[in-house]
Parts: sequence; C-alpha cells; structure tokens
Amino acid sequence: MRLIESLKKKKFILFNIFFTLYIAINLIGGERGLISYFDKKKIYEELVNKDKKLSSKIQNLEHKISLIKNNDLDYIDMLYREKFRYGTKDEIIIKLK
Repeated sequence: MRLIESLKKKKFILFNIFFTLYIAINLIGGERGLISYFDKKKIYEELVNKDKKLSSKIQNLEHKISLIKNNDLDYIDMLYREKFRYGTKDEIIIKLK
C-alpha cells in the first residue's frame, strides 16, 4: 500500500522522467534521429560523388560525339586504328592498356 501511495504522490515526477527518456531515445535513435541523419548524410555525399562522375563521363562522351559530327579526321583515324587494329607495314603498334 505504501508503494502505491508514494507512486500517486510522485506521479508527476515519474511522468517527467518517462517523457524525458522517450524524447531522448527518439532524438538519438528514431527515424528522424541523429543516427538516421548521419546515415542519410553519408548516402547524400555518395550520390553527389556519383553525380559528379557521371557528369564528367557525359561531358567526355559529348565531346567525342562533337568530334565525330565535325568530321575531325585525327579523331576518326584514331578510332579506326583502335577498333580495327589497323596500321601500315611501316608502323609499330604498341598497345599500352
């Protein structure tokens, strides 16, 4: 009986303790907590890096396409020799890749 009576007297304090614990747990580990924030920040940085890499690849491909469209003979000759492994009898071909 004494336990129940003392709990009734201190229920405001108990409510504050549980409420504070609830907020602290959700602040750190909830869906919108600190742990989730850092996970999402890491994913965002990875996506930004991936976007930069893809943008540079797209820019490189657009440059190559513009060289082909403008009939740049040096680039077309380079592609021809690389794809078909073509060379004259006087040339020595060394593949570095």
